[in-house]
Amino acid sequence: MSAPWPLPATPRDAVGEIFEERVELNGRVFFIRRPADPDRLLDDPATLAAFQRDEYMPYWCDLWPAARMLAKAVLAADWPAGLEALELGCGLGLPGIAAMTKGIKVTFSDYDATALEFAADNARRNGCTGFELLAFDWRSPPARRFPLILASDLIYEERNVAPVVEVLHHLLADDGVCWLTDQDRRPAARLRELLPRHGFCFTTEMVRAGQPAGPGQPRPLRVKGTLYRIRRGSA
Repeated sequence: MSAPWPLPATPRDAVGEIFEERVELNGRVFFIRRPADPDRLLDDPATLAAFQRDEYMPYWCDLWPAARMLAKAVLAADWPAGLEALELGCGLGLPGIAAMTKGIKVTFSDYDATALEFAADNARRNGCTGFELLAFDWRSPPARRFPLILASDLIYEERNVAPVVEVLHHLLADDGVCWLTDQDRRPAARLRELLPRHGFCFTTEMVRAGQPAGPGQPRPLRVKGTLYRIRRGSA
């Protein structure tokens, strides 16, 4: 099934200046390139048109605390050799890059083609190759399943929760697991309600991540959140 409209691609001339952030996680250092001023995109005609069409906003431009939380959790875990993973709504790609340093083969996916370009560039800048890129609308998922799905900060709005649960139904392998991090936003209550209704069980773990001062972040930030480990079946 194809998407009901062309997928967006944030115009590169709207992105503006690029900032490379040094990210330290669990004793490792990553370099992540991102737009220096994401707010400048809010008034861009392409952004306004995408919002009018589908209430879409280019949130991929920020390196969110939940992405750091997920990357830290991935780095701290042991993974079987040859594991394949999908990073759902990858944005800048930090969790997927962390996964590749642990030997996991990653497919980056996003709704915005420009986000995929940044994720791919960031992966290569950190010495990671062999990844795949997959652009798709959650309402029209591909006919593939993955043993591991990585997702961070996807349920920032109530209207996103049901589509996230539905896309997990389509994409998660029968014996697979999804690791999803959220900084305890209010829609998380809806996630915990919907998962059992759709045949999933889950466990939770408190996680934390820091965000240093820099462009768009004038003061250091320390954020608490939750890691959800989601599987098919009952508790």
